Amino acid sequence: GESSLSAAPSQNMFARMTDTRRRVKVYTLNEDRQWDDRGTGHVSSGYVERLRGTSLLVRAESDGSLLLESKINPNTAYQKQQDTLIVWSEAENYDLALSFQEKAGCDEIWEKICQVQGKDPSVEITQDVVDESEEERFDDMSSPGLELPPCELSRLEDLAELVASSLPSPLRREKLALAVENDNYIRKILELFRVCEDLENREGLHHLYEIIKGIFLLNRTALFEVMFSEECIMDVIGCLEFDPALPQPRRHREFLTKTARFKEVIPISDPELRQKIHQTYRVQYIQDMVLPTPSVFEENMLSTLHSFIFFNKVEIVGMLQDDEKFLTDLFAQLTDEATEDDKRHELVNFLKEFCAFSQTLQPQNRDAFFKTLSNMGILPALEVILGMDDVQVRGAATDIFSYLVEYNPSMVREFVMQESQQNDDDILLINLIIEHMICDTDPELGGAVQLMGLLRTLVDPENMLATANKTEKTEFLSFFYKHFPKHIYAVSTVGSLDGLSCAPSSDDFQTSQLLALILELLTFCVEHHTYHIKNYIINKDILRRVLVLTASQHAFLALCALRFMRRIIGLKDEFYNRYIMRNFLFEPVIKAFLNNGSRYNLINSAIIEMFEYVRVEDIKSLTAHIVENYWKALEDVSYVQTFKGLKLRYEQQRERQDNPKLDRSGFGKYIISIHSGVCHHFRSLLRICLLCTRAERFWKIIGTGSSILVLGCNFGQYEETVTQGDGNMRCQTWTRFTFFDSQPFSDISAQNGTFPQQNKTWHGLLPRIVVSNTFHTAV
Repeated sequence: GESSLSAAPSQNMFARMTDTRRRVKVYTLNEDRQWDDRGTGHVSSGYVERLRGTSLLVRAESDGSLLLESKINPNTAYQKQQDTLIVWSEAENYDLALSFQEKAGCDEIWEKICQVQGKDPSVEITQDVVDESEEERFDDMSSPGLELPPCELSRLEDLAELVASSLPSPLRREKLALAVENDNYIRKILELFRVCEDLENREGLHHLYEIIKGIFLLNRTALFEVMFSEECIMDVIGCLEFDPALPQPRRHREFLTKTARFKEVIPISDPELRQKIHQTYRVQYIQDMVLPTPSVFEENMLSTLHSFIFFNKVEIVGMLQDDEKFLTDLFAQLTDEATEDDKRHELVNFLKEFCAFSQTLQPQNRDAFFKTLSNMGILPALEVILGMDDVQVRGAATDIFSYLVEYNPSMVREFVMQESQQNDDDILLINLIIEHMICDTDPELGGAVQLMGLLRTLVDPENMLATANKTEKTEFLSFFYKHFPKHIYAVSTVGSLDGLSCAPSSDDFQTSQLLALILELLTFCVEHHTYHIKNYIINKDILRRVLVLTASQHAFLALCALRFMRRIIGLKDEFYNRYIMRNFLFEPVIKAFLNNGSRYNLINSAIIEMFEYVRVEDIKSLTAHIVENYWKALEDVSYVQTFKGLKLRYEQQRERQDNPKLDRSGFGKYIISIHSGVCHHFRSLLRICLLCTRAERFWKIIGTGSSILVLGCNFGQYEETVTQGDGNMRCQTWTRFTFFDSQPFSDISAQNGTFPQQNKTWHGLLPRIVVSNTFHTAV
């Protein structure tokens, strides 16, 4: 249960809950080394009896529930970062962080932690992060503080060696960090960098590279704050250009100053926000492009750098989200027809980056973020942007749209249905998306694949809501098929992109890929929608036109067409079956099968599997249709038994139809003579049922006197009762023949009533007979 502070009256707790100094966010580090937001609350410290020690407690500001209860362990390494962060590890793979709203609150809790551990609050880390040997620890602790060499050109090599030798030892790293911080050493180093660069002193520049790289690995927030300051960060990047392992220096500063120019598309009134954006971009660039890829041992030594970037992004998103004037101006200019295309290009790129930053937020914060964007009118703005001719702008708009669909597809569906009441189909958002998918000029079809995934998300019933008043699935699917995108209809009905303004040649590879994507969408709809897609396919005769693609020179496209038909057959819907038979839609499939010849490939396997499914599932209407119309084309196929099996199924059906005296499940009429010792069971007219457990079917027989008239029998999927002409009986799947109230016996004779022969004795396992109450109807 939750522990309470032993000396904390309830009124004090409520007072603390309103103290903004103690307002914090609790974060934990996940397996991907990303920070997860566990909630916002107010932190306090005090003695907890159950934990037997002074502890940190965070209670949620929403309901007062306990978000964190952590004992301040004397041996845990706590680290203070960026004036408002306290980070520590409670287990080998469990890192925690408290992000304070105000610096004063962070200082108060930090002093409490240092008091418990007996540390000076001026330090930024309370313990060594990893253990050293006792001998090393004694030598390091007994030695005085680390003394840095004078910051002179002639001593750069000594300084580089000192940094490299200190990195393996956590205690020496701590001493080196304190020395660099206290002596304002970083600024002195950067002054030497400018001198070396002016003198083209390549050896000195190589030493400076090793020194700055080593300072990064000290993993200390105070040093990062100096290095990433406005006056220092470009020189830091300059030092990292001169990697000794490379023949020529990199040109990172040139890229940042000449290529990557910051454009303030909407005036930012807050100078702190503007500086934070600059800083975050450059630090992210350092992490991704400038610093060498860290080794396995160095990766954890850059954890503070990752945290620095993460919390900067969270802060930027929060500051922008709170600036109502900024967001209002942004969306007003995006949707204003008078806005120049170049300006709109800049605005949409900014919005894309804004949404990308939001991915660092946790679900609760991200919900608030996207709700704000929705209220500001982001979807109407996207509709305007997608109507532009600029491919790059449309690409950025697609990325923004993907964020919205992944976040809340219901919001997008509701907007699409509302706008259909006011606009023509041609300018509906969903039709614009599909048009851009079909007109994707990328040879790899990256945009088309992305958009197809978004469409599938929008039409997926699994993420549609149902309430007491309405069902989103019914409403949206009815809308979708009523306004079914004309481009998809055009493609699916003619089997090409001909006639579309953006269409390339219908025979090229890219067009075939687009057709395959559209068929994937249609196949998905067949699987997940009911009468909506069925009515569409039958009324528009879609399947007949799609099957034209079985003759494509591109095997993957022919397989998509076959897969589409296979999904329809798999539904075992007689409406579909009648549509297939009425239009003879197996014909293009069989042509593709025969044209494929003896080649053993995916097309061959896919077609055989389709017919095998019809046989195994005993789809009677399709079985009869295939045999009656295509048997001559298939009778010579002998390397599989699928088609002969279909013919046998068909003949069995015909035999039952030709003999109306037989039960639906019967194959013939037999007289079974039973030993006189059990004839007393049948002195009255009895109704007897034979139950085959394999086929789960009832076989009806009627018995009288010493004989039983078998009206029907079914031996399961692969067994036959009688081979016409020889009367041989096979009953391998039967269970033991037993009377309801008698002992089993095995000597039973059977006489075929149609083909009189000598009696055949049935051996082995026979069906179970169950005797019901007397049945007085005459045979």
